[in-house]
Amino acid sequence: MFSVQQIRPLGCAVWAIAILGCADRLAPLPAANDVLAEPLADLTAAQMQQHIRGDEAFARTFGVEDGLGPIFNAPGCEFCHVGDGKGHPVTALQRFGRYDANGEWDRMLEFGGPQLQDRAIPGAEAESLPPGATVTTLLPPNVTGLGYLEAISDATLLALADPDDADGDGISGRVHWLPAPDFFAPGPLHAVTTVAMDGTTDGVLRYIGRFGRKATALDLLQQTAGAYVNDIGITSDFFPQDPVAPGGRFMSDGVADPEIGSSEVLAVVFYLQTLKVPPRRQVDDPDVQTGERMFLQLGCAACHVPTLQTGPSDIAALANQTIHPYTDLLLHDMGPDLDDGYRDGDEETFEWRTPPLWGIGLQRDSQGGREFYLHDGRATTLHDAIALHGGEAAASRDAYLGMADDERAQLLAFLYSL
Repeated sequence: MFSVQQIRPLGCAVWAIAILGCADRLAPLPAANDVLAEPLADLTAAQMQQHIRGDEAFARTFGVEDGLGPIFNAPGCEFCHVGDGKGHPVTALQRFGRYDANGEWDRMLEFGGPQLQDRAIPGAEAESLPPGATVTTLLPPNVTGLGYLEAISDATLLALADPDDADGDGISGRVHWLPAPDFFAPGPLHAVTTVAMDGTTDGVLRYIGRFGRKATALDLLQQTAGAYVNDIGITSDFFPQDPVAPGGRFMSDGVADPEIGSSEVLAVVFYLQTLKVPPRRQVDDPDVQTGERMFLQLGCAACHVPTLQTGPSDIAALANQTIHPYTDLLLHDMGPDLDDGYRDGDEETFEWRTPPLWGIGLQRDSQGGREFYLHDGRATTLHDAIALHGGEAAASRDAYLGMADDERAQLLAFLYSL
C-alpha cells in the first residue's frame, strides 16, 4: 500500500495537470493593481512571517467553543471586510444612543448600547433596538493602507487643522481629542492635551483619534481589540469583558476570559499595519488626468488632502514615506443631509472624519459588484455621494453639480482611478 507521504506528491502532480488542462476554462487571476489584500513590498523575511500569521488570524472564524458572543455581529473579521475591502449593507453595524432630559448624550448602556449585537449563540438572546433610540448605520471600511495612516505624526494633523477657519476658506477641520484606554502607549508621533472641549483644563490626558468614522480610535490596537469584543464578542487582555446585554444582564458564553491572547490581537494589528497602499489605475488616461485637475479646482483637496508624509516607524517600510490617501483625518461639518444625530465622543452629530479616498475605485469588488458609498451606504453612485455633501463641502458640491455632464464624468473617472 502507498503511504500518505507517497500519495501526496502524486496528488499534487495530478492536481497541477488538471489545472493546466483546464486553464482555458478558468477566470484569469486579477492583476496586482486590482486587489487590496497584499502585503507591503519592502517587508523583511521576519516581518513577512508576522504578516502571514496576522492574515491567518484575520481569516479565523470563531465558534461557540472559542468564546464567540454570547451576543455578536459576525463570527470573524473577514465576514465584514471581504477581500480587505469596504463592507456591504448586509454587514453594516448599528450604534444607538439618545439625549437625556439634561441634554447629555446617553450611550444607553442599560439597553445594551452603544452597539447593537443582532446575533447570539444558542441560549443567549440577540439585542433589538430600544424605543426612542437615535440610530446610526456604519458600513465596515476597507482596511488597506492603515499602517501609513497610523504613522502620520499628530503634528501634521494639527498643522492641517483650522477649527476657527482662520484662513477664511470655509474649511474648519479639527482633531478629535480623546481620553486614552489603559493600554494605549503614546510614542514620539503623539501629541497630548488636558484641555476639554469646553476649553477647561481637567487633568485628563487626551490624544488625537484618527480611526473610525468619527475618529474615535487612537490607533490600530484600540480599533482592532474593540472590534474583537464589540463585533465578535471575543475578549482579550485589552477588553476583557463580553458585551453586556440589555438591562445590564451579563450572559456567559461558557468560555473563560480573555478568550484570545494578546499575541493574536497584535498579529492582526501587524497584518493591518503592513497591508499595501490601495493601488492607482488608469493614471495615464486623459480623462483621469483632467478629472484630477478638476478635483483640485473644485476645492475637494481642502479636506481630501492628496499627499501626506509619514513620520518615524518601527516598521521601516512605513517610515518617512510620501503617501496619497486623500484625507486629512480631521473632523468636518458635513451638513444636515449627513447629520446622523449620533455621537461617539466629543464630536457634533454632523461632524465626520474625512474618509481616505484611496481604494474607492475598487470598492464595488468587495460589495458584490454594486456600489454603496458614505458611512451608511445610502449613496449607490459616486455622483449621489457627492450630492449629499454639505456644510464645509457645500461650495465644492455646488460647483460639481453645476458642471457639464462630460466634466462630471471626467471627475468621476479620476475618483474611480484611486
